[in-house]
Amino acid sequence: MTVAHILAEKGSSVVTVQPERTLDDAIHLLADKGIGALVVCDTEGHIAGILSERDITRALAHQGATALDALVSSHMTADVTTCRRETTNEEIMRLMTDGRFRHMPVCENGRLVGLVSIGDVVKRRLPTLQAEQRAMRDYITGA
Repeated sequence: MTVAHILAEKGSSVVTVQPERTLDDAIHLLADKGIGALVVCDTEGHIAGILSERDITRALAHQGATALDALVSSHMTADVTTCRRETTNEEIMRLMTDGRFRHMPVCENGRLVGLVSIGDVVKRRLPTLQAEQRAMRDYITGA
């Protein structure tokens, strides 16, 4: 399975935020949309970073409530790892695990075309793992 399959099932819409918005704006956007990360895009639509719940939690832990007035650009992760539609499920799991992040923008030809979360990946991987488990159990028990 590839990222293209995941996007075909879940959709490819991505919620973005501008770097000059405040963390307070971003928090409300995350809450309103029920999501865990925002892709930060400049005025031309290029990825400038990603802002996750973890980034916001760190900002609040270090700065308290004053962090809410800070710009998204000051707390986003600027070095964003991206993938492509043809990236396999196994590869994206490895990238997310190695990088210790839960959201990955999908890009094609420099354009943002989707966002995949670790939950999306696990949801699509789980049926395969369950089938493998059943096959192994049947093999061992001689069923």
